[in-house]
Amino acid sequence: MRFRWEWLRPVVTVPFVPTIGPVHPSVLTEDLFADILTAASTGEGFLRYDKDIRWSQRKDESVLTEDIVHRPGETLIPTLSRRGAGMIRVHLYDIESDSVLAASELAQKLAATHGTAKARVVRFLGPEVPKGRGVRIQLKDFSKALCPAPEGPVPPFSELPQQERATFADFADEMAADGFAFLYGQMRAGKVGPVLTVVLDGKVAGAIGPMEIRPDAIGTRQLMPQYFGVLAKHRGAGLGRLLWRAAMHWGQTHGAAYQLLQTEVDGPSDRLCRSEGLASLGFTYAQAAA
Repeated sequence: MRFRWEWLRPVVTVPFVPTIGPVHPSVLTEDLFADILTAASTGEGFLRYDKDIRWSQRKDESVLTEDIVHRPGETLIPTLSRRGAGMIRVHLYDIESDSVLAASELAQKLAATHGTAKARVVRFLGPEVPKGRGVRIQLKDFSKALCPAPEGPVPPFSELPQQERATFADFADEMAADGFAFLYGQMRAGKVGPVLTVVLDGKVAGAIGPMEIRPDAIGTRQLMPQYFGVLAKHRGAGLGRLLWRAAMHWGQTHGAAYQLLQTEVDGPSDRLCRSEGLASLGFTYAQAAA
């Protein structure tokens, strides 16, 4: 099949493409949606601009092309992830309020067909979203303003003294829920770019990284998403903002044009990004199919 852009474009209210995630508004074209269908039908796996290509040898989520619903005012794009016990996601692009029921029924049917443990409906919400709900997509445009160097020391992990580097293992264990145990494994294998750190009393207290820039679908240099966190006992002291500003300074000085972030509405990272003036591109909201 192929998408009809005159049907799809009016219902894509948020620049988000299934299996790819958020994209810069200037990149959002019919070609991206065509690419995900091609990847699914040919088994090519990763697209050259897929941010997840950094982490795995194969793509674990693909579009179920035969089950797409595509008509004026409503497009449902289901994907299958084989990670863990598996998950069906039905991405709902619509202008009709009753489309949620159709998306939920499709997700349940496909979960039974493919034997996945979970089924979700992913909705795309406009500029306003109920408080405490959903994920905000935010844009940092490096052409808008200068990103000065941070006001405190934020050295790369590789430049820390050996004794301080050794404390990253404990930091990673405590921050495993935020992905740092996985990241530390990638760091030890030498597979990722720099990770910026803050150190208190000789121990790593916070980190952000890896710092990497890759071209997007049209070749624009994009600062890739990072793992970002501060130990609970050190939160509220400004370390998160220090790390964030160091990362933005790194991105700008290394030639990135922009960065896209996804933050839980009203969470710490969301509040930080909002206070730093990032542009909100809209919201996603995932709910169990029921």
